[in-house]
Amino acid sequence: MGKRSLDIVAACFGLLALLPLLAAIAIAVRATSRGPAVFAQVRLGRQGRPFRMYKFRSMVADAARRGAGVTVGGDPRVTGMGRLLRRTKLDELPQLWNVLKGDMSLVGPRPEVPEFAEMFPEQYARILNVRPGITHRATLAFRTEEQILADAQVDEPRNFYIDRVMPRKLAMYEEYLEDPLLRDIWTILETVSPWKSTRAMTAGELMLDAPIISNVPAWDEPVIARRPRVAHLPVRPAPSIAGDMDAELDEIIEAVQGVR
Repeated sequence: MGKRSLDIVAACFGLLALLPLLAAIAIAVRATSRGPAVFAQVRLGRQGRPFRMYKFRSMVADAARRGAGVTVGGDPRVTGMGRLLRRTKLDELPQLWNVLKGDMSLVGPRPEVPEFAEMFPEQYARILNVRPGITHRATLAFRTEEQILADAQVDEPRNFYIDRVMPRKLAMYEEYLEDPLLRDIWTILETVSPWKSTRAMTAGELMLDAPIISNVPAWDEPVIARRPRVAHLPVRPAPSIAGDMDAELDEIIEAVQGVR
């Protein structure tokens, strides 16, 4: 069975088997905080094609206006229900729909927002040759990412994420380009298992390590001294059929959100 076939079978089975749980989470999110149950954000997919990635909303409705683009442990924008969803990673379940549509794969580099991807054009020119995924070895290694950013105790968590976290993730993503399908299956099993063989990274390691990517400045370098990295990523418009499917999903979401 090929990788795409495995994705389709697993996504269909997952959506059907987890439908009661998905509905329960959607109702709980709506009942405990103001705003929609599902959050959609533009990410870069294969060949730089933008798509809307879905998550259960774990933050207050106007989170984007209240803080930075990275989330640190203890972030007040995260709701009570959101903390549970983020800790258990259940907020990622709607991405099974992205897998079924073909935007994503079960295993692959995590899709990044264009703003951050454009800072590493050389790396993403290679990484974007494959579909992004729900999980990956880097996802497992950085499963406590929010706590890592909190433990770093830096004034600019966003800069620490760009200068220290992203280079490490990108190195793992590029290694994945050579991984066989068998590694995908192992990654899926490790993701759903409470026991992890992939060691979690720590803030201390990231602060002491030299940057993996040579053009990354020191993490504590003043922001004003940073040189902007300009990228020309191969961004392609999403096909119309994907837009139609997104519209259908939006109608389903609105129907679910009307139930309390």
